[in-house]
Amino acid sequence: MTDETSARSRGAEDGGTNARADVAIPRASVSVQVPGVPASDAASERLARRSIEHTVLFIGSNLALGVLGAFALWVDADPRGFGTHEKLGLPPCAPMELWNIPCPGCGVTTSFALAAHGHVLDSFVNQPFGCALAVSVPLFATWAWLVHLRNGDLRDELSRRATWPWAAGVTVFAACSWVYKLARVRGWIG
Repeated sequence: MTDETSARSRGAEDGGTNARADVAIPRASVSVQVPGVPASDAASERLARRSIEHTVLFIGSNLALGVLGAFALWVDADPRGFGTHEKLGLPPCAPMELWNIPCPGCGVTTSFALAAHGHVLDSFVNQPFGCALAVSVPLFATWAWLVHLRNGDLRDELSRRATWPWAAGVTVFAACSWVYKLARVRGWIG
């Protein structure tokens, strides 16, 4: 039986809903052996099927949560509303120093630090995108843990969702946040 005939017969068996069952999306996977659990165990097999992207997203979300915690413990927001990154050893923002015009990321670190300290409203007023970033970190990390504990794959979960509307929305929100910060720094709004 040829592959095409085989796929047709499988499609006929399941009512024709899955006629292309032989088409698989290639993906890299991480093999995980849980100590003390036989390799043939179903849970161990599910863990072995997780993608590398799942591992990267899971570790990344937890690292981001750690950074938020570190900001809460050790980084105080600059009272100017920008420049907190200088406390981390980074140079001052060149556009702000030269022309008193904020760069697109101006105030994000300060807003992140304000939100990490629990001053969410001050964070939003300072730089809305930085506030949204700080609030989204624990939300994404919580979701990543839920998917992980249910033996799911973050790559698969994200691929089921339409990501372009989110990407477009984040881009527009970031641009609007920059225009807002520009208006605040230049004194156009209070």
